Amino acid sequence: MSLTDEELTALLLSLKVAGVAVVFSLPVGLAVAWLLSRRDFPGKTVLNGLVHLPLILPPVVTGYLLLLSFGRKGLIGGFLEQSLGLVFSFRWTGAALAAAVMGFPLLVRSIRLSLDAVDVRLEDAASTLGASPVRVFLTITLPLILPGMLAGSILAFAKAMGEFGATITFVSNIPGETQTLASAIYTYTQVPGGDLAAMRLTLLSIAVSLLALIASEVFARRLAARMGTT
Repeated sequence: MSLTDEELTALLLSLKVAGVAVVFSLPVGLAVAWLLSRRDFPGKTVLNGLVHLPLILPPVVTGYLLLLSFGRKGLIGGFLEQSLGLVFSFRWTGAALAAAVMGFPLLVRSIRLSLDAVDVRLEDAASTLGASPVRVFLTITLPLILPGMLAGSILAFAKAMGEFGATITFVSNIPGETQTLASAIYTYTQVPGGDLAAMRLTLLSIAVSLLALIASEVFARRLAARMGTT
C-alpha cells in the first residue's frame, strides 16, 4: 500500500503529534494520578471530574474551550505568545495540545489504578528504614506502577492518533501543518474520487491503533512478569 506525499505527511504528523502529546502529558498525568490515589483534599472530587471531563464532552466542545483559552486572544494563549513566543492555535503544537487533553483521562486512570494496587505497607517499610519520600517513590512505587504507566501511555498515544473533533476545531485542517490522519480522511470523504484514499488511510489508522493496543497489552504483561521474577 503506497502512500502519496500528502498522505505520508499526514501520517508522520499524526505520529509526531501523538508522541509529543504523550511525552508532555505523562509527568502531569503521573502527578495528578498520585494526588487522586494517595491524598485527600478539598476539591478532590472536582479535580477527578475535570480530569475525566474530555471523555464525556463532545470533542468539538473541548476544542472550542481550547481555542478560547489557548488561542491568540485567549488569556493563556495570549500570555504564552507574548512572553514565550509559543503559539498553539492553527499550529501543530495546538494539535498536540488537543490530543494530550483528549488522551489525558486514559493516562491518569491507568496510572491511578496501578497506584491503588500498590501495597502501601512496602512504602511504609521503606520509610521506616529511613528512606526519604522521593527515594521511596523512585525505588518502590515507580517500578511497581511501570506497567500501568506504559499501558496508559500507549492508550493515550492511540487516542491521540485518532483524535479529530477537538483538533479540527482548535487548529483547523491545514495540510502539512495540522492535517493529521483523521483530518485527512475527513478531507478525502468530502471530495469527488477521494473514497479510495479515505479507505486507504482508514485501514492505516486502524492498523496503527490496533498495534498500539496490542503493544500496550504485551509490554505491560512482560514488564509485570519480569518484575515478578526479580
